[in-house]
Amino acid sequence: MQLFSCAAASPLSAERLSKPADHDPPLDLQLSISLSTPERAAMRKMRAPPSCVEALRWQAAEQIRLATTEKAYAERVRELTRREMEMAQSEFARARAMWERAREEVQRAERIKERLDSISATCHSCGSQQR
Repeated sequence: MQLFSCAAASPLSAERLSKPADHDPPLDLQLSISLSTPERAAMRKMRAPPSCVEALRWQAAEQIRLATTEKAYAERVRELTRREMEMAQSEFARARAMWERAREEVQRAERIKERLDSISATCHSCGSQQR
């Protein structure tokens, strides 16, 4: 229940309190019964004018548009990063395979060198040995 008074409130003075009640202005009290809570009534009073609502809607739409653009950009960057990672992994695998082949070649060359070091050649005409 809400009570509204139409008479203006004024500070009470000592002389006014001493006067009889017939000299006071009449109070016009209006009583109303409301089914809404005081919070809802306050919210109704605080509603923004239509131009403000439109501005808020435009601002919200602009924020949504920016967020959508940023999301698309982030997805594109994520996709490019994923591709770069795949390329780097592929290149790393190729480099590892090349390193393995080079290591095998070095091992083969070392084995050949060891065999050559252990072989001695003998000249049949003069009988001398060559290393």
